[in-house]
Amino acid sequence: MRFAVDGWDPGYGTSFGVDAAAESVSQVTTDVELAPSMWRPIGPGPVDQPQATVFVDGVRRLEARLWISAQGEGAEASMALAASYAAGSVCCCDGSAHFLNAEVRRGLFAVAPQASDVETWAGTYRVFPTVLNESQGLAMSLSASLQHQLTTLEIATAVAARALLAEHGIADGRELLIVDGPVRGRDSLPRVLGFIKSHQIAYLDAPLHAMVGTLAAGERTPVFLLAGNNWNRFTWYLRLPGPPSHPWAGIARVECAANLPASDAIALADLSQVVLPRFASTEYKDSRAPQNLYPVGGLERELRRRLGHPGLLYRALRLAAGQPAG
Repeated sequence: MRFAVDGWDPGYGTSFGVDAAAESVSQVTTDVELAPSMWRPIGPGPVDQPQATVFVDGVRRLEARLWISAQGEGAEASMALAASYAAGSVCCCDGSAHFLNAEVRRGLFAVAPQASDVETWAGTYRVFPTVLNESQGLAMSLSASLQHQLTTLEIATAVAARALLAEHGIADGRELLIVDGPVRGRDSLPRVLGFIKSHQIAYLDAPLHAMVGTLAAGERTPVFLLAGNNWNRFTWYLRLPGPPSHPWAGIARVECAANLPASDAIALADLSQVVLPRFASTEYKDSRAPQNLYPVGGLERELRRRLGHPGLLYRALRLAAGQPAG
């Protein structure tokens, strides 16, 4: 396989533009917990707290874009992505937090049929053949393939983390798993919540949407149901504690799998009000405060450290391609 490394810094995007499409929602059901006319902020109540709260997150980093040359005179080169990604978990129990596990991977994501593993002195980039989605374009198709592998690794990490809890005296069923991001793809995991920090779509009608901005710290909206193409989930908005600011400051969206009874989803929503605010970050420590929870921020930093130095990895790829290291 012949390839070359794009000179653009991956941190500045690609040399041609691409817009990420927001998740499409086809139906919103707002009467899961309360009728829409009865919607109101719901305060925290007494709950049976978990013995351990386990946070699972993953990080990904584009190391370089490769251009894989096709055989034949005048044949065009095909873009591929060389990326590193990692997933890990942190357990919060007995008033302290400790690192549970982590896995690091490197991959080459390409549509070119001649693509193969790239061996470098800094590690091997395993090839993941990717099918081009014409509606997304090449760049988004490659990024989606990378995200799929990261999600798969996060699921495996979560399963392994749960197995490690027994060594810490945590009874089965007494833990709560928090994944940073949607639960889609993780629906089979028990007692799991998805934590979404940013908001790109207004899922609710205007009056209910406006009510979100009136939530006090620790309050949540009633549970509602989102449905899309081949997926659905229960979800609710929750305000984390923090200094007063704009109406949506400190608002996070929390979700769980829709294969649960509605009563179980409501119980998880009640639990989230008690558990999540304890881990809210502060502005002087995290620019994404309070939504970037302390265990998640710490886990992200550790995982990025384990990815390795981006400059060295970039040089290793250029050397493997027979180009000057720069």
